[in-house]
Amino acid sequence: MEDCLFCNIAAGKIPSDIVYEDDRILCFRDIHPQAPVHVLVIPRVHIASVADITEENCEIVAHIFACIPEIVRILGLTEGFRIISNCGADACQSVQHLHFHILGGRQLKDHMG
Repeated sequence: MEDCLFCNIAAGKIPSDIVYEDDRILCFRDIHPQAPVHVLVIPRVHIASVADITEENCEIVAHIFACIPEIVRILGLTEGFRIISNCGADACQSVQHLHFHILGGRQLKDHMG
């Protein structure tokens, strides 16, 4: 998608601080980190959000989660980490491209309670 920020990052048109990549996904540091370690993991193919995952494209999500152990090893997140995916305007999804935030590097606050 030509006007998608993350598609342009995945295509190398916009520079990023890459942590991990393969032919299907890209992981890079967030430019506005919310924790000492804050990266985004995106598929190279455009999927707007979690709400747009289908039987036809769900394999990419499985691949992302299969790569997360290697990504957190690279990042040194031995004490734990959090994975978040915002979906839609009410959840503050700022880029309409499926992405997962990995946060860690400190004790994270419990926002669920």
